[in-house]
Amino acid sequence: MLSNIRVVLINTFHPGNIGAAARAMKNMGLTNLYLVEPREFPSDEADARAAGAKDLLENATLVNSLEEAIADCQLVIGTSARTKRTFDLPLLNARKGAERIVAESKQGKVALVFGRETMGLHNDELQQCNLHIYIPANPDYPVLNVSQAIQLLCYEVYVAAEEKTYTEIEEEYPRQKEMGLFYNHLEKVLRTTEFIIPQHEGKVLDKLRRFFNRSRPERTELNMLRGILTSVEETVEKLKK
Repeated sequence: MLSNIRVVLINTFHPGNIGAAARAMKNMGLTNLYLVEPREFPSDEADARAAGAKDLLENATLVNSLEEAIADCQLVIGTSARTKRTFDLPLLNARKGAERIVAESKQGKVALVFGRETMGLHNDELQQCNLHIYIPANPDYPVLNVSQAIQLLCYEVYVAAEEKTYTEIEEEYPRQKEMGLFYNHLEKVLRTTEFIIPQHEGKVLDKLRRFFNRSRPERTELNMLRGILTSVEETVEKLKK
């Protein structure tokens, strides 16, 4: 199960934090590290902070976007010290979130996403996530160093896997790449039917993406939705003739 869990770091500024993250992961049996446009990598400082986990750095996957990092994942969890955002995602504390991560890792790949040291994840990045996880801490000062947060969450994941505190998941969920194709199809149909008007687009697409990411249709349900969209397209074509 742990081999299906990846830790994704976005725009990490201090290379030492990448090394510390690798060490924290290896302590807890996690090996898949994805780096989205790190400021400096490879780095001697990262190697030094990794200590005996340098192999994780050597095998780390470098990508240019979060979308690329999570394309083959069925569950994406964003991390943040803040529990209030301009939009809401299902919110789990570290322990419950770890149990969900382990349960779904039995079926497919899961991503645990960490943002920048100074500002965390942007809202557009959280919109690509299914859940939001936080570490309960002193409300007067809840901000943790990113490597500390990784250590705590990886520990919770390891404990959930070892003690089997998670609930089995039977549903089969689509991968993020499949969801991306669905969103493109949905946008195409909404524009074709003029539900979305270019001059007054508003935030319809953002809200629909948030809705489907939150509700998480199963793979069979997503196929049905794609079928409905295709049926609408075919009907519109017939009406044009």
